[in-house]
Amino acid sequence: MENVSSRQLELASKISEDAAARQWRDWKWQMRHCIRDIKTFEDLLGVEFGGKERRDLELTLAKFPLAVTPYYLSLIDPQNWRNDPVFLQSFPQSAELVIENNDMIDPLAEDADSPAPCITHRYPDRVLFYVSGACAMYCRHCTRKRKVGDRDAVPDKKTMLEGIEYIRRTPQVRDVLVSGGDPFLLGDERLDWLLGELGTIDHVEIVRIGTRTPVVLPYRITDDLCRVLRSHHPIWLNTHFNHPREITGSSREALTKLADAGIPLGNQSVLLAGVNDCVRIMKALVHKLVINRVRPYYLYQCDLSEGLSHFRTPIGKGIEIMEGLVGHTSGFAVPQYVIDAPGGGGKIRVAPNYILSWSTNKVVLRNYEGVITTYQEPDSYEASFCDRKCERCELHLNLDDAPEDKAIGIAQLLHDDEDAIALTPMGNDRTGRRDEE
Repeated sequence: MENVSSRQLELASKISEDAAARQWRDWKWQMRHCIRDIKTFEDLLGVEFGGKERRDLELTLAKFPLAVTPYYLSLIDPQNWRNDPVFLQSFPQSAELVIENNDMIDPLAEDADSPAPCITHRYPDRVLFYVSGACAMYCRHCTRKRKVGDRDAVPDKKTMLEGIEYIRRTPQVRDVLVSGGDPFLLGDERLDWLLGELGTIDHVEIVRIGTRTPVVLPYRITDDLCRVLRSHHPIWLNTHFNHPREITGSSREALTKLADAGIPLGNQSVLLAGVNDCVRIMKALVHKLVINRVRPYYLYQCDLSEGLSHFRTPIGKGIEIMEGLVGHTSGFAVPQYVIDAPGGGGKIRVAPNYILSWSTNKVVLRNYEGVITTYQEPDSYEASFCDRKCERCELHLNLDDAPEDKAIGIAQLLHDDEDAIALTPMGNDRTGRRDEE
């Protein structure tokens, strides 16, 4: 059958004697036969861990469990498995037991920013809706390692409804990111119900889904699933390819089905030492993505979750990669390099410096080649078209559907209708002394 290799059929027969191509391409068969222990991994890959290494691996699995689909395991190069990017993302290392001083259980403060079950509400107009703790594969670099292996972390309908009700009574929420775990490990019927419930909320304009199944379990992307998704547009989907070798015939087939169902596709990669910390690798990845109608969206700096220090690169490596992409390939193939701020500060864009200097009417810039140029600012600029008095605007905001939200953060300082002239961190010693006086 198409997209089932002889090696995959050999692995299938090792797992189950009567297995054939049809079973291999059945996502539920793949899930039933997820590899969860070292012995099975050794038997299928044809390797052997011994002595201290095996003992260290067992200790690692006691803290951070193993789960990898037969499909994803089949992508590992058996001749160079220790350096294989698929192996490094899917199989534990004893380095995961190294907990650095700055490592955190919940580095992004998702639990602290949870006003209702299943909900993380960090940005003003969007929420993360956590609908499943289950994954097809436990990524060794997962930022939610605190939840890995919790097979009971799939919320029931009652709990999900509490999250939905929070969204319903919070009218500023226009964008819902359905995440997990992996939402696509829910059945089609449950997904249909969930998306239908969100579709009844007038102020929810779009729903996004985050899933790694096109990478590690592409057979989950069935025609039936695509029919469900198509009936709930507008749906956007982000997946998680980290290396060009993950883009196979089966993953291309899955991406084609999703794109043909009218779903805009994006990709979020994590910068991982020894996996993709190379300009050539990242350029090959983004090129393969756009060929398959997937737009590179984010390149994440690896988070400060416990046990990830061996995966982290200096931020300078990410800047180097961006220097090798900007100007060197199509603009829409360049992801945004971001750091998800520890403590729940959200995503902060990081990029090479292109503004070298500026004065009152001129900006000095450089391009990707190192060419230095200038941009002449207007000698006289007055806000004649927009006086920034939004409450009496008769131009842009004179529209029936135009919402008007209260400015917060830096936007508040730029808003003429706000009295704030500064933002002062809580606990500031100087202002504390004022209060004492």
